[in-house]
Amino acid sequence: MNAFVRAADLGSLSAAARSLSTTQPTVSKLVASLEASLGARLLERGASRVVLTDEGLRFLESARRLLEDYEEAVAQLDERTVRPSGRVRISAPMALGELRLHALMLRALELYPDLQIDLMLDDRFVDPVEERFDLTVRIGGTLPPDLVARELATWPRYIVASPDYVKRHGRPRTVNDLPEHSFLRYPMWTDDKVTLSNAEGTVELPIQTRYRVNHAVSLLDAVRGGAGIAFQPCWMVNDLLKRKELVRILPQWTGPAQTAYLVYARRRRQPKRVEVMMDLLTREIQSL
Repeated sequence: MNAFVRAADLGSLSAAARSLSTTQPTVSKLVASLEASLGARLLERGASRVVLTDEGLRFLESARRLLEDYEEAVAQLDERTVRPSGRVRISAPMALGELRLHALMLRALELYPDLQIDLMLDDRFVDPVEERFDLTVRIGGTLPPDLVARELATWPRYIVASPDYVKRHGRPRTVNDLPEHSFLRYPMWTDDKVTLSNAEGTVELPIQTRYRVNHAVSLLDAVRGGAGIAFQPCWMVNDLLKRKELVRILPQWTGPAQTAYLVYARRRRQPKRVEVMMDLLTREIQSL
């Protein structure tokens, strides 16, 4: 039944086999055995994909519930579930993971001695179903409707520069001064304009960009090194601003905000090990 559900979710027997750490012929035999026991064909096999039959579509949700009931029954029998135990696989953006979540994972290992954590840092969208992650943290982007996406926090982007940059190039006093300065940006922002907001509304300004880099920590390092001005989410720069290692430019203005989500597959009940990590991630991210 698990092989059938994985194949239905991922769209192919080979993908299901990879997710279950077995072979495609094994998954095919398991699904065929299930079909034989039910007396109904659940999947139509194609060259590269499988498609649910009408019977398979009707059976799929019942199969999911049965598998969840089985997992819950096993968990209730296992006294170890009083203390979270087992492996939790988490995916997160590289900068957020490197600067904030890595330390949280180490604290979680101290709090829960029976817990194992795989933290995978990747800026691309990671499908928790296809790639078998218990939890994924995402910042912005399009969120698939078939997943749970819990909004955790919205962070404004500040305009920041290093004290050395301000000393050498002067401090912008109005938004109209910004086009005279060099902005540091991500490569996906290919236009030569920025959008700024304050209490009265928004403005769009032309800017000049001499350096783009696709890594948030590298971009922050470039700002700290005095290479230019940049938008940076508040969670990345608040401590640096307090220590006066960065200067906030035009504090009444902010750039486009970042929104963070906790994304995971739909299920009636999460294992204890996943629940505690959901709580830790939620508290940590909301406090940034």
